[in-house]
Amino acid sequence: MNRLAEATSPYLLQHADNPVDWWQWSDEAFAEAKRRDVPVLISVGYAACHWCHVMAHESFENEQVGALLNDNFVSIKVDREERPDVDAIYMTATQAMTGQGGWPMTVFATPDGTPFFCGTYFPKVNFVQLLQSVTTAWREQREAVVRQGAAVVEAIGGAQAVGGPTAPLDAPLLDAAAGQLAKEYDATNGGFGGAPKFPPHMNLLFLLRHYQRTGDPQSLEITRHTAEAMARGGIYDQLAGGFARYSVDAHWTVPHFEKMLYDNALLLRLYTQLWRLTGDPLARRVARDTARFLADELHRPGEGFASALDADTDGVEGLTYAWTPAQLVEALGEEDGRWAADLFTVTDEGTFEDGMSVLRLARDVDDAAPEVRARWQQVVGRLLAARDTRPQPARDDKVVAAWNGLAITAIAEFQQVAAVYASPQDEDANLMDGVTIVADGAMRQAAEHLATVHLVDGRLRRVSRDGTVGEPAGVLEDYGSVAEAFCALHQLTGEGRWLTLAGELLDTALARFAAPGGAFYDTADDAERLVARPADPTDNATPSGRSALIAGLVAYSALTGETRYREAAEAALATVAPIVGRHPRFTGYAAMTGEALLSGPYEIAVVTDDPTGDPLVAAARRYAPPGAVVVAGRSDQPGVPLLADRPLVDGRSAAYVCRGFVCQRPVTSVEGLVAELGSTR
Repeated sequence: MNRLAEATSPYLLQHADNPVDWWQWSDEAFAEAKRRDVPVLISVGYAACHWCHVMAHESFENEQVGALLNDNFVSIKVDREERPDVDAIYMTATQAMTGQGGWPMTVFATPDGTPFFCGTYFPKVNFVQLLQSVTTAWREQREAVVRQGAAVVEAIGGAQAVGGPTAPLDAPLLDAAAGQLAKEYDATNGGFGGAPKFPPHMNLLFLLRHYQRTGDPQSLEITRHTAEAMARGGIYDQLAGGFARYSVDAHWTVPHFEKMLYDNALLLRLYTQLWRLTGDPLARRVARDTARFLADELHRPGEGFASALDADTDGVEGLTYAWTPAQLVEALGEEDGRWAADLFTVTDEGTFEDGMSVLRLARDVDDAAPEVRARWQQVVGRLLAARDTRPQPARDDKVVAAWNGLAITAIAEFQQVAAVYASPQDEDANLMDGVTIVADGAMRQAAEHLATVHLVDGRLRRVSRDGTVGEPAGVLEDYGSVAEAFCALHQLTGEGRWLTLAGELLDTALARFAAPGGAFYDTADDAERLVARPADPTDNATPSGRSALIAGLVAYSALTGETRYREAAEAALATVAPIVGRHPRFTGYAAMTGEALLSGPYEIAVVTDDPTGDPLVAAARRYAPPGAVVVAGRSDQPGVPLLADRPLVDGRSAAYVCRGFVCQRPVTSVEGLVAELGSTR
C-alpha cells in the first residue's frame, strides 16, 4: 500500500501513484522493517530535482522494480527540504561511502536506521541489480552488513562532531579569507571554480562587506564582475527575471533550469547591496526583476513563498525556456527576430540541445541609448507573451520557514534601497513602484504566515502547504533565518511586534539547540533521535543553521542593546573561524556576519516625524556600514528600543549613531551623518 497520498510534500505526492509501497518517514516504517526482518530503502529527493524525476520514471514507476522493493524492503520516501535533518545525516553517510553526494540519494539501512550502503542516481538496470545484491547480502551476510553500518555511523558521528578548535574571527582571518577567494576566482568567467558553477551569493555578500570595511578594490571587482556575468548569462532568466540553480558549464551559459527560492532570495540581497554601494544600473534592474519574480512567480497569495519551479516541463528540461532563431522570428517578425537573436546570442548551432539556445545578453543594454532600451524592453515583453503560451514548469508549493526568512530579509533590504534611490524622473519609475508595492505585500503576507501558521505553541514548524502546517519541527536554520527576517522587518516597518517575535525565536534556539563550546546542533534537544545529531557548521546551498542563527543574534543584539545575544554570536563564530581560514568558499554567510561584528555593527536611529521621506533616513540606509541596523520613527516609539529616550534636536530630525553600544552625539544634517558613518564611497 502506497501511503503518500496524504502527504503535504509535493515531492512525496509525485510518487503517490507508484507501484512501490512507499512509507513516509516514521517510527512505524522502521517498526514494520523490524517486524518483517528486512532492510530499509530510504530515497531522498525534492520536487524540482531533474534526476529525481528520471529515476522515478525509470524505476519507481516500473512494476518489476516495485515488486522487488515491496517483497524485500520497507521503502521510505523523504523530501530533503521538508526533513533537512534526515537528509543531512544520510548525505554525510553517502559522502563518507562514495566521496560525493547529491540527489536523488539512495540509502539502504538496517531496521534501526543505520545506513550500510549509499549512492545517488542509479539507472534502472543497475538499480535492479543493486536491489538483488542487497537482498542477498542481507540474507546471507548479515553480520558483515551490520559491521559496515556501524563503521558508517562512526564516520557520521565524527563528521558531525562539536567541541572542536575555536579562534576569534578577527580582521586578519577575514582579510585572509578574502585573499583566498581572490586566488580561487575565475577572472575570465566570474565566480569560483569550474563546471558545474553555482551562484556564489554568500561569498559575494561577504566580499561586499569586506570592501565596505577595508576599501579593497579587488573584493568589489570580483563581486561586480561575477554579478554581471551571471546576469548576462543563461543562468538568469532574461525575460521574466529569477536565477536558475546552477550552470552546467563554467561560463554561465546553460543552466540546470530549476529556480529555487533560497537562491533567488540570496541573489536579490546581493544585487540590492551592489546597487546600494555602486548605483550600478544593471544591479538595479536585476534586483528589481528578481524581486518581481519572487512576488509574481513564487509567492502564494495569503501565505508565504513557494519553494521552487521545476527543472523539467513535461519531462523535458528547458522546454519552456530555450529558443531557435526561427522561433524568435515567428514570435517577433523577421527584423525584430534577427535583432533579438543577435542580442540574446541565439544561433543556428544552438547553445543547448537540438539546436536550441538559452537566452544570454550579448552586450550591455542598461547604459544603451534610450531607443535601444525601449526596443529591448518591447522585445522582452513580446517574447515573454509567446513563452507564456508554452507548457510551464510545475511549482513546488510548500512553504519552507528558513527560505521564507531569507526572502523576507532580502525584500526588506530591497524596499529600503529602492526608497533611497526613488526618483520620479526615472524612465521606469512606474515599473519600480509597481514592483515595490507587490513585493512589499508578498513580504508582509509571508511574515504573517510564519508568525501565525508556522509558530505552534511557541515552536517553529519547518513547512506548510495550502495554509496547513506540517509536522516536521523547525531546525536551527529555520530559527536563525526567520529571526533575522523579523529583525529586518522591524527595521523596515518600525513595528515592535517583529522584534519581540525575533527575540522569542532566538531564546528558544539558545535553550534548545546549544552544544558545548559555543556551538549549536541543527536539531533541538527534544527532536526525533536519528543515528547521529547533525551539527554542520558549513554554508552550502543555504546558510548553515549556525551561520543563520549568528546573523539573527547579531541583528537582534544591535537592535535591543542586549549584550548576551552578541556574546552568544561571538562564541558561535569562534567555532566556525578555523573553517573560515581554511575553506572560505563554504563559510560565506558566517564571514559576512563576522564583518558586521568587526564593523561594530553600527546602530543607527533616526528620530523623525517622517520615517519614509526624511533625507536623514535615506542617508542612513544608503551609507550604512557592514551589517548596520537602521530604524526610523518618533522618539520613544513603542517596541523600538533604539528610539527610546532619543528626542528631536531643537525640533529637528536627528540621527543617533552608535557602534558596539558606544554612541556619538546626535547629528542633524546629512553631511554630518555621512561623516559619522565613515562611508567608503
